[in-house]
Amino acid sequence: MLNSASNGIARVLVAAGGTGGHLFPAEALAAVLSNRGIKVELATDYRAERYSGAFPVVHVIPSATVRGRDPFSLAKSASTLAFGVAKAWLKLPSIQPSIVVGFGGYPSIPTVLAASLRGVPTLIHEQNAVMGRANRFLSARVTAIATGFPGVFDKDPSLAIKATHTGNPVRQMVILAASRPFAPPDASGPLHLLVFGGSQGARVMSEILPAAVEKLDEPLRKRLNIVQQARQEDLEQVRGTYKRLKVTAEVEPFFSDLPARMAASQLVISRSGASTVAELAAIGRPSILVPLPNALDHDQRANAGMLERAGGAIRLEQDIFTPNRVAAEIAALAAAPQRLIAMAEAAHSAGVLDAAERLADLVLRVAGVIPPRR
Repeated sequence: MLNSASNGIARVLVAAGGTGGHLFPAEALAAVLSNRGIKVELATDYRAERYSGAFPVVHVIPSATVRGRDPFSLAKSASTLAFGVAKAWLKLPSIQPSIVVGFGGYPSIPTVLAASLRGVPTLIHEQNAVMGRANRFLSARVTAIATGFPGVFDKDPSLAIKATHTGNPVRQMVILAASRPFAPPDASGPLHLLVFGGSQGARVMSEILPAAVEKLDEPLRKRLNIVQQARQEDLEQVRGTYKRLKVTAEVEPFFSDLPARMAASQLVISRSGASTVAELAAIGRPSILVPLPNALDHDQRANAGMLERAGGAIRLEQDIFTPNRVAAEIAALAAAPQRLIAMAEAAHSAGVLDAAERLADLVLRVAGVIPPRR
């Protein structure tokens, strides 16, 4: 068994990659652990290496996403994952981690699996309201499981025994944004609308939102102040439509200060990835959520459903996310500021601002490490 706690040096190896949805909570955990004097290193694949700036030490471990179901694709993915497991197995003795923490996605599989095989304590964090395929594969092999949403294993007692609901860790900039109180719109003042959706979500947002805004009555259009994420190839069309409608709008392909923009908004329209839902809840903003369709695990649909049941969001499946429907929802909410206030409060009640601290406590308990707090 490899465990650096025995030599007095606590070290946590985090396995994450693929998307911000996996890396953001990993970064939040790393920040908390570092503040407690714990050394944190990252294992990821080549694709996510360039997004790993928050980690001082990065180990590149080969991985592959299982996409095609034909024998050639399956064999290729399996061989890459097996190579990754072998590389992680060889690296672990030199890293000497007290625990390996996986954050889902296929880049986490080789390192977590190798650690399990070597007898290193392991923990996976599931950010979504339903378990993803990578974490599902690892779930029976790991020491403990943390979840971003409650009730993930209500129908699976064998996994519920080792599961703890910690919430989804959010970045420091989200915690800062959460200190800004919600300011509801008044009948004649501006309505601040934030629209985003990532690379896959921005396309449908660019197609639907400008058309929906055009269907609004002119007095409401004049009140709008829109901040919208759009793909580079859609910028000219989206900006042109808003300019023609004389709507105040800032349209860019990326916003580095998205949590602050979220805090400044009075209504958010977005996809419902785990990090997005966690940040909406932590900051406490009303939203219209459009789950990514055709996802194998239907994770975004489940995530949006959790916030909808709490009263903080309206979930619209993409097949009914039409200009007419969106215009009707915006108009109804703009006319009911008390409903926006109630949704903001409901969203905030579902947020877990100290999720990173709670996850750090669990990680160190599972690792058997009790470090001094700074």
